[in-house]
Amino acid sequence: MSPQVPKRALLAITSYFGPFYPNGDPTGLFYTEALHPYNVLTAAGFQVDLASETGTYGIDPHSIDKMFMSQEDTNTYNDQASEFSVKLKAIHKASDLNPSDYGLFFASAGHATLFDYPTAKSLIKIAEDVWARGGIVSAVCHGPAILPHIIDHKTGKSIINGKTVTGFTDEGEQQLDLMDAIKKFGLVPISEGAAKAGATYKTPDNPFDDFTITDGRLVTGTNPASAHSTAVKALAAFNAL
Repeated sequence: MSPQVPKRALLAITSYFGPFYPNGDPTGLFYTEALHPYNVLTAAGFQVDLASETGTYGIDPHSIDKMFMSQEDTNTYNDQASEFSVKLKAIHKASDLNPSDYGLFFASAGHATLFDYPTAKSLIKIAEDVWARGGIVSAVCHGPAILPHIIDHKTGKSIINGKTVTGFTDEGEQQLDLMDAIKKFGLVPISEGAAKAGATYKTPDNPFDDFTITDGRLVTGTNPASAHSTAVKALAAFNAL
């Protein structure tokens, strides 16, 4: 392993916790889209730090519904002394971190990321530094909202320009009846952001199938069901460096 690419990961968390859902519920971090990657990476021996742009976060209440949570997930959520719970409560402010400490950047998700990731300058700076040193950049579900804004300073273009990526699908938004909310708040769907950045955007046959794409040092996944597998693929890409 190159000393320029340490075995340490930055797990990005959205700092937005506010209005989104038509019934008035807020959106925030989609819980398992951070928990599952954390579990994969720590099990592989990574040191994993959690950070948001502002050093704050809120959990999307929809994400802790039993349809998205295994019993093990629920046990971790309810155990405030669990390693993940402790790390989440002590979340870092991204600007307080040293980008060179990390060899892997993983963007967790929630619809909230559509609000803050595109302008999350400190998270973007960390991801750009990881990429420039030959590390891995990965994102799942709505996490790819950050990718168009991560610039490869060798080309002056987004790191996804000319790459193939995935992320939460327009069909999935429509099935959840959330496309109108996305438009209401002036947010950019993952597919649109990818296309504008010059990426090829691919989707699974079913928007809720486990689906990932690895394109070199860039690893993306489509939805909550893909959080674990995306981290596994990101780990494989890191080990192949």
